[in-house]
Amino acid sequence: MTLKLGRHEFADDATLMMAIVNRTPDSFYDKGATWAEESAFARVAQVVAEGAEIVDIGGIKAAPGVEIGPAEEMSRVVDFVARVRSSFPALVISVDTWRAPVGQAACEAGADVLNDAWGGADPELVDVAASYGAAIVCTHTGGVAPRTRPYRIEYDDVVASAVADTVAYAERAVAAGVPRSSVVIDPAHDFGKNTFHSLELTRRLGELVDTGWPVLVSLSNKDFVGETLDLPVGSRLTGTLAATAVCALAGARIYRVHEVVETRQVVDMVWTIAGRRPPSRAIRGLQ
Repeated sequence: MTLKLGRHEFADDATLMMAIVNRTPDSFYDKGATWAEESAFARVAQVVAEGAEIVDIGGIKAAPGVEIGPAEEMSRVVDFVARVRSSFPALVISVDTWRAPVGQAACEAGADVLNDAWGGADPELVDVAASYGAAIVCTHTGGVAPRTRPYRIEYDDVVASAVADTVAYAERAVAAGVPRSSVVIDPAHDFGKNTFHSLELTRRLGELVDTGWPVLVSLSNKDFVGETLDLPVGSRLTGTLAATAVCALAGARIYRVHEVVETRQVVDMVWTIAGRRPPSRAIRGLQ
């Protein structure tokens, strides 16, 4: 099935890099490096040059912190989305928000995807996606409130919960009018989960792929990588790429990343080993 992200379409064997652009002064990874608009725009230009098909623009960090209302969130992302849309017409623009009013304003500015990292906390977000022909990312958070850290969350089976919740969210989006080809599911590593949960989801990601919905993974520099290897933020690239390779072998389609080039090479190599992609060239022993 062709994957349709707003005005853009991709074949069913395409893997996509979704580059992270944080319009926040306090993001956990870049510490506000792209808070200033010109820095954020330079980041967009950089990742486009590196081959990212999607940028994911967010105006609020996921972790607890200063309360950011809808008006402030919109001021951080909406005009920026319009600028990126004008400058990069072939680029897929995603907005990382759980709020319907923000999603609506972003779609009016040219966003193609609403990346709901908080699992349907605002039930009207799917209606916004349907109204504007936008794609939606349906995540699994175990029901935690936005911008809260998990504490002693338990699942009988975290993968079964992720499958059930993301598929239910996906079907609700379709019922609201979002085309089936524009719905993506995401197990949401670390969100509403401890490290053991995220490792289990990585190991069994194929069960989400087997649902038939395209799967997005957001692994880059996550705490489950840091805790597994006892490494701080900024030193987790190798662990991130190892987790990426496992998810790529399982068949994940979209990779939300800080490092575009390294992730693309890992995904292309794994998909080629899996027989889903031909080598870029294969002349050894033939010439």
